[in-house]
Amino acid sequence: MSPPEILARPEGAAIAGWQQLTIELSDPGAGLRHVLVVLDETGWAISANDSVLYRTELPDGDGEDPRPAVRWEHESVGGRLERDGGFLGTRWLTITVTDPDSDDEEDVRRREATPSPPSDVDVAAIKALVAEVRRRAGL
Repeated sequence: MSPPEILARPEGAAIAGWQQLTIELSDPGAGLRHVLVVLDETGWAISANDSVLYRTELPDGDGEDPRPAVRWEHESVGGRLERDGGFLGTRWLTITVTDPDSDDEEDVRRREATPSPPSDVDVAAIKALVAEVRRRAGL
């Protein structure tokens, strides 16, 4: 639910009654996985996002710099769920290579972000995750 100070604004009325449900489905060794579902005031899941973050140490560097590095791979599929069963969204793959002992944005050696249309398998997986999030929330 949105905080009262947001709902008190005129533009806040548009989201009154909406809920944001999140679950973590991380699996040791398989990455950090987070699922987000937004429900409107009627309980309809209007949007969903499945996001997984993987971390891999590259002891010999990343090919461009021989010093040790860390490769972060972030995969996500998210978008809008239509009442007619359709899904309007995007799949993203973002790869970032950083120095191993720094979280500073300036220490990023390389970043590539690639969008693509979600596959039928992606859409089926998102819909199944929405059902699982709703089940866990008792909806």
